[in-house]
Amino acid sequence: MMTYSYEQHDDVAASEGPTPSQTVGPFFHFALPYDAGPRLAGADRTGAITLSGRVLDGDGTPIPDAMVEIWQADEQGGLESVGVHGEVASGGFRNFGRCATDVDGGYAFRTVKPGVVPTVDRTQQAPHVAMSVFARGLLQRVVTRVYFDDEPTANAADPLLAAVAADRRSTLIATGVDGGYRFDVRVQGVDETVFLDVLAR
Repeated sequence: MMTYSYEQHDDVAASEGPTPSQTVGPFFHFALPYDAGPRLAGADRTGAITLSGRVLDGDGTPIPDAMVEIWQADEQGGLESVGVHGEVASGGFRNFGRCATDVDGGYAFRTVKPGVVPTVDRTQQAPHVAMSVFARGLLQRVVTRVYFDDEPTANAADPLLAAVAADRRSTLIATGVDGGYRFDVRVQGVDETVFLDVLAR
């Protein structure tokens, strides 16, 4: 058994407060470049849209070296995907995409608006995109959902949205813009995005 000795030094002063935490990274080069990238929908996919936005810190400053991942159903609510690592076919679709943020904290995915997916107990959920964000200052990824502002009836009946405080639900709603939707992620501070605990089953 290995033992360790400890020698006390009286000339070493304790810090006045908590020592700063440390984070790992951002070291996203292992996952980027990612050949499939932010293209979930092929160039000729009918009904393709853009889901874009920015990742912002607690002061509203863009985070230029974050990584955003999304996973979603297709237009019919299907979750089966083939070849998530290769280039998507021109008329095809994959359920997963990954995008690094630019100098303005921006990201953009070419995708489709997802259909309805039921929960395990067959409760209907509003159309949504699952999103993970990896960024400086985060020891673990944060996970959220992206709903759509043009689905008010479905959103009102969604079980997850119903569990979120009414004054916080807007942080999960993407806004319709020309050609798609915009969704900004605020990792903390005023209007912080609602993040979810992901439990293994």
